[in-house]
Amino acid sequence: MEPTDLDSQSAPQDIVMDLAMQAQTFAEGLLRPWNAYQVAIALALLLVAHVAARILAPRLHDWLRGREGWPKWRMRAMVIVHRRLRVLIFVALIWPVIWIMGELTWPSRSYLLDIIGQLALAWLVIAVLSRLIQNRFLRQIIRVGVWIWVTLSVLNLTDRARALLDSAAMNIGETRFSLWLILQGAVLLTLLIVGARFLSQSSAGSIRRNDDISPSMQVLLIKLLQVLLYGAAFIIGLRTVGVDLTGLAVLSGAIGVGLGFGLQKVVSNLVSGVIILLDKSIKPGDVISLDETFGWISSLGARYVSVVTRDGKEFLIPNEDLITGQVVNWSHSNEFVRLDIYFGTAYGDDPHEVRRIAVEAARGVDRVLSFKSPVCHIVGFGDSSVDYILRFWIRDPTGGLTNIRGNVYLALWDAFQANGISIPFPQREVRMLDGAGD
Repeated sequence: MEPTDLDSQSAPQDIVMDLAMQAQTFAEGLLRPWNAYQVAIALALLLVAHVAARILAPRLHDWLRGREGWPKWRMRAMVIVHRRLRVLIFVALIWPVIWIMGELTWPSRSYLLDIIGQLALAWLVIAVLSRLIQNRFLRQIIRVGVWIWVTLSVLNLTDRARALLDSAAMNIGETRFSLWLILQGAVLLTLLIVGARFLSQSSAGSIRRNDDISPSMQVLLIKLLQVLLYGAAFIIGLRTVGVDLTGLAVLSGAIGVGLGFGLQKVVSNLVSGVIILLDKSIKPGDVISLDETFGWISSLGARYVSVVTRDGKEFLIPNEDLITGQVVNWSHSNEFVRLDIYFGTAYGDDPHEVRRIAVEAARGVDRVLSFKSPVCHIVGFGDSSVDYILRFWIRDPTGGLTNIRGNVYLALWDAFQANGISIPFPQREVRMLDGAGD
């Protein structure tokens, strides 16, 4: 038989009234002598735990500071113990008291302590396990929500709470959305996303440690793995709680068309990022120059590439610019880079001797490769000097280009000074003619 509108409106009120009556009965029961004794015992144990924690916490902190050689997981576990020391001591005290009172008195004389002990133990376990969630805001929400549900379970109120949440509902098409369904979906999605994140991080670490996979393919595999894991977690979570994904598919198609027009640049950068990872044109660690930007690639993102320059600036270059622009990759196919510098000497100096001295000076500079011998050529006869080009090779462009050019110029200066070779500069001669001032 279908429920009437009146029944659907009165059901939540009946549940609330029932919960209110139970809460009133529970509060009145606290006034009974044995219940009051149990509350007093719990408060006394809490006070003892507080005092003990205040005494032991500084000593435990000082002891942990001396454990420098411990593994990271053991140190993190002890830090959690230090932060939850008060609750840990309270749980360690209350359960022996519950057991002793259960053996010496009737069960009704210790049932409140049993409830308090279960709630304290549940809070301790939830607080420890929730540390696996890195997002602080999400961790607090899950911690409070799970503890509330555990409290309802201990008090045998889960059925009434579920009925109350399920009564607040609305229908969208053929799907009925209630607060209970939304809560289930949120909890399940959170657990699945946390699991997907854990698997993603573990797999990413294994992929990065594999030297047989190139850096660009490592980034691509990690991104694909993240998309698959998070997408599977989202779909499985919705299907598990009974959400029909047929309408969602149609809606996502319509939204996709709208986003395609409004977010063309974003989509272009995403596609360009995939192309960069597939063709391996750039990868983390490469030295590139684009327009006035010169630096090495720190990371490849879904929307941009992070390039760190020699002065510590980090440029976030959109992926589309790297696809459409002219990029110089100094370490794409190999790590060898040839550099050119220009200089001039006086016409009175022997050009054969100048070339020999320039090559020897370049060979003596650190980072200049000796097996790829430097060469020097005459490139022209200028107004004041004979012009030369000196070419040499390096294999570490990440060490900088300007500094190595400067070192070679200094080596040339010292070599020319030692061998009496002059570097001319333009000179102008001004003659004053007789009668020019009239």
